[in-house]
Amino acid sequence: MTPQRAMLAGLLAILLWSTSVGLLRSLTEALGPVGGAAMIYSTCTLCLVLFSGIPTLRGFSKGYLFGGGLVCVCYEIFLSLSIGFADNRVQAMKMGMINYLWPSLTLLFAVFFNQQKSSIGLWVGVALALVGIIWMMKGESQWSPLVMWHNIQTNPLAYNLAFAAAISWALYCNITKCLGQGKSGNTLFFFVVSVVLWIQYAVSTTPTMTFSVITGLELLFMGASTAIAYSAWNTGIQRGNMTLLATASYFTPVFSTLLAALWLRTVPDLAFWQGVSMITLGSLVCWWATREAQKT
Repeated sequence: MTPQRAMLAGLLAILLWSTSVGLLRSLTEALGPVGGAAMIYSTCTLCLVLFSGIPTLRGFSKGYLFGGGLVCVCYEIFLSLSIGFADNRVQAMKMGMINYLWPSLTLLFAVFFNQQKSSIGLWVGVALALVGIIWMMKGESQWSPLVMWHNIQTNPLAYNLAFAAAISWALYCNITKCLGQGKSGNTLFFFVVSVVLWIQYAVSTTPTMTFSVITGLELLFMGASTAIAYSAWNTGIQRGNMTLLATASYFTPVFSTLLAALWLRTVPDLAFWQGVSMITLGSLVCWWATREAQKT
């Protein structure tokens, strides 16, 4: 695997991820938040087994297996449930955008985990991305701390899960870079996610799953595309240019919003698009800050 091919693999992952928010919301509406997530990750696990074979524990460092595995499992559960438990489709898209704080957080954490050189611009970029989230959450109302707090209190579980997902994935990217040793534990991690979600489904009161041809096709595509995306991303960040991939991923919120709006037939308000623009710009500022710091 050459660095150039690893880069292409990472870019493919970004393209496939852009479809996830709309599909995940559509599937959880039909199958329920927990049941839908369990079906999605079970399908992903089967696809990964078909692509990569049955996983073993040999060859993994303990730090990656337990540290990386824990945050990866947490991320998948947090993200899927935050979108599934959203009150409506617009709020589900907001959960997806909060998740896209992770590119900025990835570079911020890289300063501590991977001794990534940075400058004051990194902190400016992270602040701008956070302002974008705050601006997006206000909706069409005049912004104030009270309005933002009220919006969060309408569904605190979903909002907290979305923020936790962004932090978890940023941690996973850095742990994988440090301890992955060129190996991927995605199949094993997804299997654990599936087991945890099915246990939660069994012990909780959840809606009955309603299957249809469209739901089945969405499930197959979601499972296969997610399996391919995570395998490709692991290859990209381990063998390619992590900073350049993070830069490309900064435009994922825009692509994801466009695709989700089309698939869910939902038109976000102007504040939403302004927030997405600030999140993207903040991420680019973070990339520029680390790039300039490396030159000095």
